[in-house]
Amino acid sequence: MAEELKRVRTPFIENVTLPVIKQLLNDLLDDKVLNDGEQENILDVVNGRADKAGVLIDSVRKKGDKASWIFITSIKKRDAMLFEKLKLPAEPPHATPEADCQWSTELIPCKMSFWDSKKNNSEIYPVTKESVRSRVALLITNIKFKDKSLDRAGAEVDERNMYRLLQALGYEVVKHTNLTGQEMDKAVFDFSKHSKLKDTDSVFVVIMSHGKLGSILGVNWNETQTAAEADVFPIDNIYKRLNSANCKALIDKPKIIIIQACRGNKEGSVLVSDDGGPLWSDAPGGCQYVHKEKDFGALLSSTPDTMAYRDPDTGSLLIQYFVEVVNTWACEEHLEELFRMIMRRFERLPYVTEKQMATKERWTLPRLFYFFPGI
Repeated sequence: MAEELKRVRTPFIENVTLPVIKQLLNDLLDDKVLNDGEQENILDVVNGRADKAGVLIDSVRKKGDKASWIFITSIKKRDAMLFEKLKLPAEPPHATPEADCQWSTELIPCKMSFWDSKKNNSEIYPVTKESVRSRVALLITNIKFKDKSLDRAGAEVDERNMYRLLQALGYEVVKHTNLTGQEMDKAVFDFSKHSKLKDTDSVFVVIMSHGKLGSILGVNWNETQTAAEADVFPIDNIYKRLNSANCKALIDKPKIIIIQACRGNKEGSVLVSDDGGPLWSDAPGGCQYVHKEKDFGALLSSTPDTMAYRDPDTGSLLIQYFVEVVNTWACEEHLEELFRMIMRRFERLPYVTEKQMATKERWTLPRLFYFFPGI
């Protein structure tokens, strides 16, 4: 619901009247969404109707989904025409653990007692203080393209936020910016030989660029290139470079892949009517078989053939949500649940047509992985 208020912020400010603002403030005070000081500040200190409206909606939105829903119901009660004009939802949000939380801007460390309670559980990937110190991540961000019309405004925000989060989680970040497809492939190959992999408990591969189904576009890509000439990096190469055959140092260790890129040019929404433990096995000759592909967990920014959205000021939705969810919940939730929390935020996207759904793919993690930040 906080996302709904973000969506309607400008039309709310433009259309709400001063008498309605006063009624909304009284409702929010009665419902304990705002306190006396906040109400008095908006009424007596903030000057002008538009400024009062802006401070009001921002104050409520920052308090989370529960406060935002109370505000929406108050708008419906006090000004039904404004409610209809803003196209606000008439149904309450789905109840989820994170629905009423305030997203943290800093990584919240887990409690040592939490780590102690889980570190010897065979259903959880092992994480030690030593392995945390050996964590390493690959971060590739394409921002500037040879074709200037393809430049990705806001991608520098994603790069900065993801770099900061990975460092906070204990990962040494191998960072590259503005690579061709061939250079991306080499960066992943070089990463597969990194000296820390034998001691780490997990790795990240984060790639952010333009894309199409199955591929990430290099900075020299243009529409006139033939299939043979196309400057692309096949996403499947990540799995090939880091699988058991080609990267033995990462056998039985989580390999987390985050891809922020379009997978086509179709919209992610449709109009509908109302009716309608290590798994080793013995092998002959003193050899052992291992799973060729295991312990991967990928989160892609959209479903196949659809677009992924990015704001030129705040960056992409996937990276915004990923950073906020991990900052707030990694202290007590495992990776798969963090991914679900992110997907639930996409589920609640308020936009009428510009929808996307983050997609968990090629999930081969047989155990739970906790980051245990701050141990």
